Amino acid sequence: YLFLYFQVIKAFNYSFPWKGQQQMYKLDIGWPKIPEYFTGQTFCVAVDSLHGLVYVGQRGDNVPKVLVFSEEGYFLYSWNNTVEMPHGIFVLNTETDSSVWITDVGTGKYGHTVKQYSPSGKLMQILGTPGNAGSSLIPLQFDQPAEIFVEESGDIYVVDGDGGMNNRLLKLSNDYKEIWLTGTNGTGIGQFKIPHSVTVDPFGRVWVADRDNKRIQVFDKVTGEWLGSWSSCFSEDGPYSVRFTANYKYLIVAQLNINRLAILVAPPVGSIGDCIMVNTVQLADETKPHLVDVDMKSGAVYVAEIGAQQVQKYIPL
Repeated sequence: YLFLYFQVIKAFNYSFPWKGQQQMYKLDIGWPKIPEYFTGQTFCVAVDSLHGLVYVGQRGDNVPKVLVFSEEGYFLYSWNNTVEMPHGIFVLNTETDSSVWITDVGTGKYGHTVKQYSPSGKLMQILGTPGNAGSSLIPLQFDQPAEIFVEESGDIYVVDGDGGMNNRLLKLSNDYKEIWLTGTNGTGIGQFKIPHSVTVDPFGRVWVADRDNKRIQVFDKVTGEWLGSWSSCFSEDGPYSVRFTANYKYLIVAQLNINRLAILVAPPVGSIGDCIMVNTVQLADETKPHLVDVDMKSGAVYVAEIGAQQVQKYIPL
């Protein structure tokens, strides 16, 4: 009987490795070197894998809103200028320069905007009208924009918003003109309830964490056409963040309310199908993982945790 029991357990773990102990990531307990630099609520993180930098956006009174670390975990510098309540953060590297994009959901004079900064924190570009919550009728009028993804071509994808009036996905050209816009508030195909995170794969697909609808929706990056959605993996909790692993084989999805990272198989070109969860990383209680980013060189996953007020680094095994 004991032998049969272990054979069943073995078969079960083989079929569902994420139920067993074959973890794909381990926590880097030495990152950062001095966690005391986190003095606010850490909402977002972005990796500049070209220069080995990690940017962290945090909120709070009298705290630096952006912290910059080396990938080894050393604190480098911080900046605070014109950032009110950072929600999402993204690093763009082109052949000529680097920039840091931040979505600001504040309600004061800097809020409801998407802003581009130099790596040192100099404000370079503002999209939206600072301090004014927008309506879905006007493309560049945001209401609590949640996250941004910028391609090397300069094309920009914004999910707008984090609980505001707008529930939409917007694509802009590199000169900030609308290419397409999709989405209204609702539960139907192509509708959103808090579109919270966005990423793009190399096969022309845009992936959106449709948080309160407990699903990921996928769109064609050229036309904005709806391609499919995933919901079966999110019955326990909706997806808060969506990022690809460095080899584009998997998606890393943060689930804040159950303190978990889900690792899903990226589908082949032409087929969205439904999600297949191959692994999970269970975080400590009340860590509340909000947004994640992946180092596209090393494959390391950085998790911004608003409950624990820290960013943690997970290394692929």
